[in-house]
Amino acid sequence: MPYFTTSDGTELYYSDQGAGQPVLFSHGWPLSSDAWQVELKLFADAGYRTIAHDRRGHGRSSRTYTGNDMSTYASDLAELVDHLDLTDLVVVGHSTGGGEVVRYAAQHGQGRVVKVATAGAVPPIMLKSGSNPEGTPIEALDAIRAGVLKDASQFWKDLAEPFYGANRAGSAVSQGAKDDFWRQGMLVGLAAAYDCVKAFSETDQTDDLMAIDVPIFIAQGGDDQIVPIAAAAEKSIKLVKDGTLKVYPGAPHGIYGAYQNELDQDILAFIKG
Repeated sequence: MPYFTTSDGTELYYSDQGAGQPVLFSHGWPLSSDAWQVELKLFADAGYRTIAHDRRGHGRSSRTYTGNDMSTYASDLAELVDHLDLTDLVVVGHSTGGGEVVRYAAQHGQGRVVKVATAGAVPPIMLKSGSNPEGTPIEALDAIRAGVLKDASQFWKDLAEPFYGANRAGSAVSQGAKDDFWRQGMLVGLAAAYDCVKAFSETDQTDDLMAIDVPIFIAQGGDDQIVPIAAAAEKSIKLVKDGTLKVYPGAPHGIYGAYQNELDQDILAFIKG
């Protein structure tokens, strides 16, 4: 298993397979690069080099107490990309990973990144405020932190339900998918899981979105119960220079099933276009 050590001594696990133009995938909270297993194979089979890392504190990477913030996540990614010397790079991020790749592309990606794709991403800012009334109330975010501290194992089981829309009538999400969400959640360090809530909800990425000067594909499920679409994709598309927005009616926050199949084909088409 390949590991890379960042400048502050954090070990990052990453997967690297296939050959061709590089496509780097960044996962959501509290998951790991395993969340992209289907895409890593599908895109490699389509002729791309596919890379995905476990964010610091998550998966098989170091269980860090410090640096669990969006700027450090993006800096870690920049160091990994530099280490692998990736150019003509496409970055793809889901949820928190969407925030990570947006900040990376805006602040570190010049000369390397040629396209950005996000799905259910947290930018521009998730927290509800007077200027962002569509966002998530701080009380709901505090409840997430309390749940993680009280009984993380049960919290991941509970969170999988709205994450995949399993609490909706007619949901076809499998028990296996929910079990795998729990499995990945149990690998995250508690400090990283706790601190990441602030990172994904309170980081204002308005300037990052405005700074991106390459094409960006912004996707979000129309029934996303985790990241409010009115505070996320619908605002992000108005801030970017060269963006395409696609909303998937009825789709949840988690990438699964028919939504996953359609999204993957759309991203492949976006890269080729």
